[in-house]
Amino acid sequence: MTTQTIPLFPLGTVLFPDGPLPLRIFEPRYLDMISRCLREDSEFGVVLIVSGKDTGQVETSDVGTLARIVDWYQGSDGILGITARGTRQFRLHGVTRQADGLYLGDAELLPEIPPRPLPEEFRPLATLLASVIDDLGRLYDAIEKRYDDAGWVGCRLAEILPMPPSDKQRCLELTDPVELLQFLRPMLRPFRREKPQ
Repeated sequence: MTTQTIPLFPLGTVLFPDGPLPLRIFEPRYLDMISRCLREDSEFGVVLIVSGKDTGQVETSDVGTLARIVDWYQGSDGILGITARGTRQFRLHGVTRQADGLYLGDAELLPEIPPRPLPEEFRPLATLLASVIDDLGRLYDAIEKRYDDAGWVGCRLAEILPMPPSDKQRCLELTDPVELLQFLRPMLRPFRREKPQ
């Protein structure tokens, strides 16, 4: 098992591979981290906070997603805004905290889930996703749409559905795209009812 040390950004949300992540950065530890990532064209790890507050000590989930910065801007308030995109999942085998409060993780990269054709029974979920994705704003404009890929459809639905972070984390950790779609399908029933004419 090979691990690499990555800077961590613990959040109250879950990032999925290929998913967008808008962030406003103002804490010195994260400004330094983002500057370094931009300078070195490197990634940082996003992990879900399980307990604690992001301004102090936290416990996080073991499985997270690497994020690559794809856009950034300086707000009129002086706060740095970035858009990152999820790339690859990892599992943490140890975490240390630097003097400035930045967490570093010993991360093992998990195998990428290869594209898998969307089974016919889940076609309505892809249709539903296609009908709402344009309403989600410009974050999704630059993302390549892959409605025939079961994993891609599952990840997009898991990130936009209103469900507790613990359920989103469970979705992230499911390695079988079909299992993920089966988990999500019951939650989508209310959205799939025919609207009255």
